[in-house]
This record gives sequence, C-alpha cells and structure tokens, in this order.
Amino acid sequence: MAKKRVLSCIQPTGELHIGNYFGAVKNWVNIQDTYECYYGVVDLHAMTMPYDPKLLKANSLQMLAELMACGIDPNKSVLFIQSLVPQHTELAWIFNCVASYGELSRMTQFKDKSELIESGGHGQFISAGLFTYPVLQAADILIYKADYVPVGRDQVQHLELSRNVAVRFNKMFGEYFPEPLPLLTDIPKLASLADPTKKMSKSLGEKHYVGLFEEEASIRKKVKSAVTDTGGHPGEQMSVGVENLFNLIKACGKTDAYNSLLNNYKAGSLKYSELKETTAEALVEVTGPFRQRKLELMKDKGYIEKLAVTLSEKARAEASKTLAGVRKLTGLPAY
Repeated sequence: MAKKRVLSCIQPTGELHIGNYFGAVKNWVNIQDTYECYYGVVDLHAMTMPYDPKLLKANSLQMLAELMACGIDPNKSVLFIQSLVPQHTELAWIFNCVASYGELSRMTQFKDKSELIESGGHGQFISAGLFTYPVLQAADILIYKADYVPVGRDQVQHLELSRNVAVRFNKMFGEYFPEPLPLLTDIPKLASLADPTKKMSKSLGEKHYVGLFEEEASIRKKVKSAVTDTGGHPGEQMSVGVENLFNLIKACGKTDAYNSLLNNYKAGSLKYSELKETTAEALVEVTGPFRQRKLELMKDKGYIEKLAVTLSEKARAEASKTLAGVRKLTGLPAY
C-alpha cells in the first residue's frame, strides 16, 4: 500500500529553539519512515509581518540547514523552500476565489497579529497578505494533496479553512482534493525559563528560551538562572517553574532522572540546584550533536543555496501535476 502523505511547514523567523524541536521537528523526524513527508520552509508567510529583507533569505537557508541537522533526511522526505515552488502562489490566487471573505474575517490569527503590529511600534500598516495568508496556507497543504497535517490538539482549528476550501472546490469544479486530517501529536508544555507562566518564545527575549543550536555555556547559564519559585514541600502543588524544569527533563528522554528527582520532590528532599544541573545536562546532551551538524552544513553557504534549489525541484514537480489538474478543472489554459 502507498504511504499516506503528510505536509508540515515552518516559518524562517530565526534559529529554532527547543520548544520548536520538541513541539514539532522531533515528530517530523520520527514519522519519516511511516509517511510520505513534505516539509516546507514558508518564507512567503514570513513577509506578512514586518521583516528585514536582508535576513529573510539567510534565515530561510539557515532553517533548511537546521532541519537537516535535526534529522530531516532529504532521501526520505521532500524538503523545500516555499518561494522556490511558485505553484503555491498560483493555487493561492485560485483559492482566493473559492474561500469567502467571511471565513477569513473570522480567523483569530489576523486579529492577534494585527494587534501585535500596532503594539510593536510599526505604525498602522496592516498588509492584505496578513489577511489572506490562511488561503496560501491552504494552498501549501492542498497542492500536495496531503492526507495529514501534524498538529497539537489546540491547533486543529487551523486546518478548518483548508478543509473548507477543499470541500468547496470539489463541489464547484469536481472531486479533486482530499480533505486533510489532523495528525495529532503530544506536544510537551514548555514554558519560558525566565517567566514560566508564559509559553517559551523568542519574542519574549533572549533569556526566555534555549536555542536548539546554542552554545553549552549559554545553555547552562540560562538554566542556572531559571525561575523555580518557592515551594516544593510534600503535599503542596508544584510551582510552575519547577514543573517546567521537570517537563524539560522528560522531553529530553531522561526518564530515570525524571523519576528519581520526582521521588525526591515528593519526599521533600529535592534540591533545586540538582534539578537545574540535571536539566542543563539533558539539554546539552540533546543539542550538542545538532549544533555540530549545523556547523558542518553551514561551512559552505553556497552549497546550502544550491541544495535549496535542488531539493525544491522535487516539490515543484509534484505541485506542477496538481496545478495542471486545477487549471483544467477551473477553465484556465494549459502551459
């Protein structure tokens, strides 16, 4: 039987952090042998928010290298940069004529990101691309006729528009696109080291996250200064700071250390210094090989740039087949 197809994408907004890895990329690596996987660096989506043009290309190539450093294998998966597959944007225009204004106006991401732009001192300019980017997102998924999109349980609604577009297109022009289903994944809840009441995010600042390719000394320094709060007595609820460190240890696969420290916590004998040291060791062990692999890949930036074009050719070939069918169904001439 043919493998089911999976599509997942990531924006090139700078270096990956451990929240990105445990929340998405690790799962991408794990499912490569089970599914036919398409993984994209969506640089066109990154243009919907204020950005530095000089950094966009560099960040896109860096993201490609980082995904490979994490274990995404181009021999197993189709890895591409979105703007190198122009069929995405052509299909997005066609879908703009299939999706409704009402659907887009109800998307919470537009409201949230609009407010972020206004509060960030970028003025009042809100691009039309920010409003219509969910349509491009639908094109990203449907152009490969993906069966599944890996998401956490709280992200299932993000697929709603893609499914609606597929259903409406099929009704208008004939059965063509499958309705993509969520491939549910268990995502560990990793919080900021400096403010564990908030989700780990680069937007909060340097001290709030651990980079996936960060130097060992910097990782140890951040974990050492991580907020733990007070508490830790038997029968009391674990503080969010302490819980976050336990979650990090568990995410790193250190089950024995996790259980041992948890027993100490329950007995009231846990030392926070020991908890932090174990957390730091676990993170250093996970990130070390990634950092080394990235350094090797990025030695020759010309190589990565050529590789991006070569790898994206596979995606273009598949996207072209889908688009040829779409053009025929929608009354557009072949080329």
